[in-house]
Amino acid sequence: MKKQLLLVVAALALALALIQTTRAGDPDILTDYVIPANTPAPVDGGFFTFTGMRALVSSPFPSTFKVFKAGMEQFPALNGQSVSYAVLMYPSGTVNPVHTHPRSAELLFLVQGTLEVGFVDTTNKLFTQSLQQGDVFVFPKGLVHFQYNADAKNPAVAMSAFGSANAGTVSLPNTLFNSTIDDTVLALSFKTDVGTIQKLKAGLKG
Repeated sequence: MKKQLLLVVAALALALALIQTTRAGDPDILTDYVIPANTPAPVDGGFFTFTGMRALVSSPFPSTFKVFKAGMEQFPALNGQSVSYAVLMYPSGTVNPVHTHPRSAELLFLVQGTLEVGFVDTTNKLFTQSLQQGDVFVFPKGLVHFQYNADAKNPAVAMSAFGSANAGTVSLPNTLFNSTIDDTVLALSFKTDVGTIQKLKAGLKG
């Protein structure tokens, strides 16, 4: 009897773990949509419309890498919908620096130009690909990745979809060298000296 009870408890624990794994994304909502408390009533179609991408149509191509985001912060109607969006613009020779999205995979569609992309898995294996216009590439959730426009003459444009209303972005250069982590800790971590760390920090601030 005691053995059977232990088996039941173990089975319940396993089932609970599986349920928690499948719910590791955004939490489910119990309504069709979530309206922020400070939203004026009544809500109409405007609440579900995001106009922040209009600048893509009216503005000249940026001179540095630029991201236009449609996440929960910019577009509150996404709260509870487990989706978000970004348009990425790469002038020639620019990079989207190494970063991660802790709450979502990224599905990138290359609209214009070419891109060198890659990610590193948890065994430190690097996966790279040269993307052409019309290609789609997936960056697995939480893994370090990058995009680079190696074309010296032509810009590139990509669109990225995320399975979270707030995928989050952790930029490794900024997180490491624009934070308040002690320079000695960074120097020891990278097996270098404090002077080198300070040069890296100064370069990023510039």
